[in-house]
Amino acid sequence: MTMTDTTAAAPADQDFNDPLLGSNFKGYPRTQPPRRRSEVGAAGWNVLAGDLPLPLAVLKREALEHNLAWMQSRVREWGIDLAPHGKTTMSPQLFQRQLDAGAWGLTFATVTQLAVGVAAGARRTLIANQVVSDEDLAGIQLLLQAHADLRVVFLVDSLAQLALIEDWSKRHSESVPFEVMLEIGVEGARTGCRTHDEAVALATRLRASDAVKLVGIETYEGQGATGSSEADTNYANTLMDRVEAIARHCDTQQLFETDEVLVSAGGSAIFDLVAGRLKPALNSPVRGLLRSGCYVTHDHGFYKRMVSAVDERLGCDCGESLRPAMEVWATVQSRPEPGLAILAVGKRDISFDLSMPVPIARAARGMLEAEAVPAGWKITALNDQHAYLRWDASEEAQAPVVGDRVGLGISHPCTTFDKWHWMPVVEENYRVSDAVAMHF
Repeated sequence: MTMTDTTAAAPADQDFNDPLLGSNFKGYPRTQPPRRRSEVGAAGWNVLAGDLPLPLAVLKREALEHNLAWMQSRVREWGIDLAPHGKTTMSPQLFQRQLDAGAWGLTFATVTQLAVGVAAGARRTLIANQVVSDEDLAGIQLLLQAHADLRVVFLVDSLAQLALIEDWSKRHSESVPFEVMLEIGVEGARTGCRTHDEAVALATRLRASDAVKLVGIETYEGQGATGSSEADTNYANTLMDRVEAIARHCDTQQLFETDEVLVSAGGSAIFDLVAGRLKPALNSPVRGLLRSGCYVTHDHGFYKRMVSAVDERLGCDCGESLRPAMEVWATVQSRPEPGLAILAVGKRDISFDLSMPVPIARAARGMLEAEAVPAGWKITALNDQHAYLRWDASEEAQAPVVGDRVGLGISHPCTTFDKWHWMPVVEENYRVSDAVAMHF
């Protein structure tokens, strides 16, 4: 493969930071002309006034800002830094909010995602994944060539991967060494070295290679999270003991090639249990990097349950903690039988991979205020474009009618974000005050 810089300026309507939005994007009103993203807040729209078509995913501004400040405050108290995972939102506007709030940098899962982040202005970046293909290695080098102030660090977990990197580098003598972190993994989970000896052997080979520079140690604890504090604490401590042992070995054997060692972990479920272990005492300076991403919107399901345990461990009351900032609104389109309403929203619009959406609010047709729904309302199934809303027989008097709007909370924000090209940012009264765009 020949490394050729084919980067070209994006057309104006493809501006990552201020794209042109129009009715070719779902959720944008067909009766309105196209607008720049930055102009949406001045349009005077209100979701409950019917100014935008449903279904529609929205972000609540106050909760969003609270979450950004809350997480940044936490890492500051822990003496570490935040490199939030950009794959959660893939939104340049949210990336900028995270960086403006104090994030050290941003994390991505692929080189394609990385390129979006760089175009949006990110300059300190991690790829929390293994890079193995010629195309991806070349893509990183092109980005480094195009941006003198860019830093890209990715993960290595095997001699086989290192051999592929070295082979590519030999064929591209003009390339600069790749910065890498050695990943420590968990038996039965995803990537990462499974044993101490395996990690030591790989670290030794990384130090001897001209194709890479070992700059840190990384792990991901999220797959072992259960929501039980005792079990999660034991699991996290065992994992971080392994991370620290490898970091100490690399430090004493002078295997790191950096002025500042990076130690990174942190999903969005038990981040507090690894945060305090990200700055082991080494001879070299250490920067601890937490990579949580879902905190930016939180949710009404899986992360709400997991973070409730975090709150207990931190001694937070519910008013201080993360708040759900994303909702998806849909219309009741049919009442085909007793106890069942069909909402015009489905798998193409909302998360369903961890659990069903949660009904949280309703607004009758023509009403500009939302109210809480009865406790017995449940989404029991989703099709591509339909949701099945059921309720207890005792709640029939409060049953929805055709034309009502229902607000749904989500479980797992990542898989709602990737179903939309844009989302309005709304005030508590659902007035649209801003917008964000996504680039998946």
